Amino acid sequence: MGRKYESIEELRRKKKLLQGEISDLENLLTFKNTKESLSAFTNGLSDQYLQEKIDEDGDEKVVLRKDIIAKQLTSEVKDLLINKNTAVGIASSAFKGGNITDGLVKLGVTAIVGNYAKKNMKSSNWKKKLIGAALIYLAPIALKYVRKKMEVYQKNKSVSSMEQLI
Repeated sequence: MGRKYESIEELRRKKKLLQGEISDLENLLTFKNTKESLSAFTNGLSDQYLQEKIDEDGDEKVVLRKDIIAKQLTSEVKDLLINKNTAVGIASSAFKGGNITDGLVKLGVTAIVGNYAKKNMKSSNWKKKLIGAALIYLAPIALKYVRKKMEVYQKNKSVSSMEQLI
């Protein structure tokens, strides 16, 4: 079960190595270096959105890079609005007459969420900034989830109405 060591020195070296690893993990979990801790938790996803700055007192603090977040958000919204497939889809649905409202609703929800997130990111309150960042990350996931559930519901509803007709 246990490993046999040749000498007590080898065992002490192994103990020091393990204590060093534990100390490193404790430093990471206690957020002594916030940017590094968040980077480890998010697998580097948060690196581009965070920046370390030194305030007037000489203390280091981590701040959100609003410029990058705003650029990314506006480029996503712009791509959504200008995307050729979206434009063709809206135009073709206008001729069909049925699904133009779906496209407009999607664009409207995207614009509302984007503007709200942008407004929160510009706020000086850290809670609002956190809400804005959460909207940037979580709103697309939540909207996709709701959309899938609505499609499943609509599919089940149409199948049940077909069964009633038969």
